[in-house]
Amino acid sequence: MILVSFGTRPEYIKIKPLLEKFQGKIDYKLLLTGQHTDLLSSIEEDIDRLEIIDGDNRLDSIVTSIMNNDSIFDGVDAVLVQGDTTSAFSIALAAFHRKIKIIHLEAGLRTNDLLNPYPEEFNRQAISRMSSINLCPTPGAYDNLVSEKVQGSNYIVGNTVLDNIVHIEPTYTNKVVVTMHRRENHDLIPEWFKQLDEIAKNNKELEFILPIHPNPNVYKHKKLLRNVNVIDPMQYGDFVRLLSSCKFVITDSGGLQEESSFFRKKCIVCRKTTERIEGMGTFSFLCLGTDDLPSLVQWVNNNHIPDEGEGCPYGDGHSATKICQILKENHGF
Repeated sequence: MILVSFGTRPEYIKIKPLLEKFQGKIDYKLLLTGQHTDLLSSIEEDIDRLEIIDGDNRLDSIVTSIMNNDSIFDGVDAVLVQGDTTSAFSIALAAFHRKIKIIHLEAGLRTNDLLNPYPEEFNRQAISRMSSINLCPTPGAYDNLVSEKVQGSNYIVGNTVLDNIVHIEPTYTNKVVVTMHRRENHDLIPEWFKQLDEIAKNNKELEFILPIHPNPNVYKHKKLLRNVNVIDPMQYGDFVRLLSSCKFVITDSGGLQEESSFFRKKCIVCRKTTERIEGMGTFSFLCLGTDDLPSLVQWVNNNHIPDEGEGCPYGDGHSATKICQILKENHGF
């Protein structure tokens, strides 16, 4: 049996296509670690749940709340974790301590800068060292693991998030999708929001839409956005429909770079670096600081359609089928 673990809404979105393929083929059970319970109220599946008991440090609280839960591993032959959250690292470490196989979905992404993204870069590097099976989204991610000489079996499978949206036909409107939430940007949120609001004020022909993240370090600054349409967090289906119809994207997200490129939307990435290098210069464009944002928005607004023939570098929307076949035929699940 595979214990499929997730702790955040993005993690659930990326494991969902796998769960659909596992039905009747691979035995599994679900574990919610509780990292983002406020974003997961709509999930109705049968799930084992852990509770994060908060202390002085949120990251410490996630690790300590997840460790020492022997019962969640009863009857488990392998644990599948997705991505690079602290709860994914914690579950992987707990499994490693029990000599249980670890399957890492979305393995091999790297910036090689432990502070960007923080703490995710450390988490994913550590998970790779413990994993028996690494499911890589791109050849570049695969090459990273080969160069690091990790001991697990490595496969290129694409990114499962695209399986959720392969049926949606994109269009272009005047909407600009904006998201901002990363921990390394928390101290800079007021500056980003002020700049975004000024850009929206000076570009009345565009509708800037920002689904506000509930993290208090983000939410408390929402009043700075007087010219941006600030809305509540959206259900995933509603969000991808918005994304599929926008003109371009401004974000500090990782996964959104994949979805936007699949919809052939250009994406301004408000970070110092990115682990999703395959789309850089074609679909994604780094914005290193707030002063660079106005000119970059102007350029993308005037050149918003990628060159014809440039395909999404992150997969074809059929990753879950490939993964299910690998787990059954190569590893006996």
